[in-house]
Amino acid sequence: MFHTQGVFPCFGLVFVFVGLHSAHGDLSYSVQEELKRGSVIGNIAKDLGLEVGRLSARKARVDMEGNDKQYCGINLRSGDLIVADRIDREEHCGEKPSCVLRFELLLENPLELHRLSLQVQDVNDNAPVFPKDIIKLEIRESADKGARYRINAAQDADIGKNSVQSYILQQNANFVFNIQTTNAGRKFGELVLDKELDREEQQEMKLLLTAVDGGSPQRSGTVVIHVIVLDANDNAPVFTQAIYAATLKENSPLKTPIITVSATDADEGVNGEVTYEFIRLSDTPGNLFSLDQKTGEIIVSGDIDYEERSKYEVFVEAKDGYGLSTEAKVVIDVTDVNDNAPVIQLKSVSNPIPENAPPGTEVGIINVQDRDSENNRQVRCSIQQNVPFKLVASIKNYYSLVTTGHLDREVVSDYNITIRATDEGSPPLSSSKTVHLSVADINDNPPEFEEQSYSAYVSENNKPGSALCSVSARDPDWRQNGTVIYSLLGGEVNGAPVSSYVSVNGDTGLIHAVRSFDYEQFRSFKVQVMARDNGSPPLSSNVSVSVFISDVNDNSPQILYPAPEGNSFMTELVPKGAHGGSLVSKVIAVDADSGQNAWLSYQIVKSTDPGLFTIGVHSGEIRTQRDISESDSMKQNLVVSVKDNGQPSLSATCSMYLLISDNLAEVPELKDISYEEKNSKLTSYLIIALVSVSTFFLTFIIIILGVRFCRRRKPRLLFDGAVAIPSAYLPPNYADVDGTGTLRSAYNYDAYLTTGSRTSDFKFVSSYNDNTLPADQTLRKSPSDFADVFGDSDNSPEVGSCLNRPS
Repeated sequence: MFHTQGVFPCFGLVFVFVGLHSAHGDLSYSVQEELKRGSVIGNIAKDLGLEVGRLSARKARVDMEGNDKQYCGINLRSGDLIVADRIDREEHCGEKPSCVLRFELLLENPLELHRLSLQVQDVNDNAPVFPKDIIKLEIRESADKGARYRINAAQDADIGKNSVQSYILQQNANFVFNIQTTNAGRKFGELVLDKELDREEQQEMKLLLTAVDGGSPQRSGTVVIHVIVLDANDNAPVFTQAIYAATLKENSPLKTPIITVSATDADEGVNGEVTYEFIRLSDTPGNLFSLDQKTGEIIVSGDIDYEERSKYEVFVEAKDGYGLSTEAKVVIDVTDVNDNAPVIQLKSVSNPIPENAPPGTEVGIINVQDRDSENNRQVRCSIQQNVPFKLVASIKNYYSLVTTGHLDREVVSDYNITIRATDEGSPPLSSSKTVHLSVADINDNPPEFEEQSYSAYVSENNKPGSALCSVSARDPDWRQNGTVIYSLLGGEVNGAPVSSYVSVNGDTGLIHAVRSFDYEQFRSFKVQVMARDNGSPPLSSNVSVSVFISDVNDNSPQILYPAPEGNSFMTELVPKGAHGGSLVSKVIAVDADSGQNAWLSYQIVKSTDPGLFTIGVHSGEIRTQRDISESDSMKQNLVVSVKDNGQPSLSATCSMYLLISDNLAEVPELKDISYEEKNSKLTSYLIIALVSVSTFFLTFIIIILGVRFCRRRKPRLLFDGAVAIPSAYLPPNYADVDGTGTLRSAYNYDAYLTTGSRTSDFKFVSSYNDNTLPADQTLRKSPSDFADVFGDSDNSPEVGSCLNRPS
């Protein structure tokens, strides 16, 4: 037993009896009409075994078959089936003894459909109503006792005991009231003459007739019967048929003839003139049909809609001139016309759809209704476009919209799906509905670099922070899934972290140099750049960036022989019989740069005798240009410039000192050897210096001559001991190649000098070159020893010194 609250308060407490049973998974409830909104009918969740907590997630709802109005609803928190709108039994079922409303309970995830039957019980909410407020009867005074006069019965929209149960006629001396039943089963009243009338005694009378129903509380309706006493009229009209039947197409135009009823009266004159009128339109609005009072023709006067009502029953009364009447029933069957296009309703939709949804995923529920009947309501549904979706027939008029293939937001991000429904009528009617579906992005695409690899070219000595190149990656995903962040992968370059060499801008992919590069340290290196998106989980890809360092002419040539300044004092001996083209010595130089920046060229920029010696432009070999003659100065000083081929070019200079002699006995006092400065000064400074030195020299000579006459002459030795002149040092990583300016390993010299005589001989080791001088030797002694012998050469440049300068 179920109870409702606040139904008809004036009636006291009303109990609602609900019968529940299950038939093929369906439910049936019984409920009184006119319940207040929110009244509980039953608990669907309990009766069907559903989880109350999942009703909301499954979007449970109740729809009435063939009606968009919501009469029932579901309390999603409790699972109760409740009244959502006023339910009037008379509105839905009329005079039918049984009133059943059918609903559908729809649940999703998974799709589930239950049919609900609601038995609506009648309550006494309608009072009896007579067709007219006043019934006029004209009765002749000659009427016999027992004469009967038809009175249309009162109508009560309620059924059963709530309908009309009895009539009460106002007390009078002439009439009583009886109830009769027609062949069609319809009840009507008869006013029976119980005592003859006397027109001279009473010409008219008014009687009150009350109709009472059997409901609780009881309701009633009244009518006034106005009796006028006349002369005799003893024949009532008679219809040709007791029941008339007609067929009418819906949507028939106005004034369309339906049927003509006909009645005859055996009387003559006024007593035989018959008129027609509707006495009851069977709950049908009076503006649908009209009746010609004289001919009895019934025509259309309103809109006929099969979907609203398929059958009408009307009653026609035939009445003669003095009040005798009879009635006939007219049944009008309305035939369906295909005038309703299918109606597509989107019951549920999952929007947006993740792009990784597998084929067969249900994304929506479609319901299609056609209010027509039979073939006119048979509907076919289809999707018009070529899209990865299809309709799958589900339950009754429900379709599931499911995916048929894999979705890719990067290819198609939105779908406008047009669903078309066509019925089987003739001609067929159709309707369409567009469903918009969006595809939600899934992080399924890693960033993709525009190039398979990148190369950057930079000159050495670059500024820290300078841009090397830019990498770019695209991610077709959306928003954060498509946001690309760049970073360097860990690694080392020459034993140092790669981050100490380059950096990458995380937003733009621009790669910067962190430090200044040196081509002489390394010429290229590789780094790995990673592009990562912001998805969850993030996806990434890597690319290799090769950085190539180009050489810049930033290293001056380095002269290895003669030895650098300050290490030794070198002099080469040239035999007097040397012929033109003889190898005298060689300048050895290297350049740390590469390519043309390391191509070295040699040039004698200053010499004692410009025409005596020449130097190989690319080899650095010093050779005689002609045979040596007696007139050539014994002391020869050469200043050699070594220049690279860079832009701008860099250079270095060195001095080479040569003595033309066959043996040491012919060598003059070493102290008299004066060397010119390796770098020339301006002419004006040389003239001033020459004058000053000449004056000082004359003074010095005079003093020396005086001192010498006073001192005893002593023997002079060239050297106090043997001196070994080792060969020049060559770094092991330098290898000579013809034309590069590096000394080949074939040229090595050792010299030994004995003590005690100026005529001591040298020991020579011959070179491996045929053009090397066979007997010419190199004098070598420490700078301090030479300083003791040449006291007047402080201002002269050191022998074998090198000077670097840009050319």
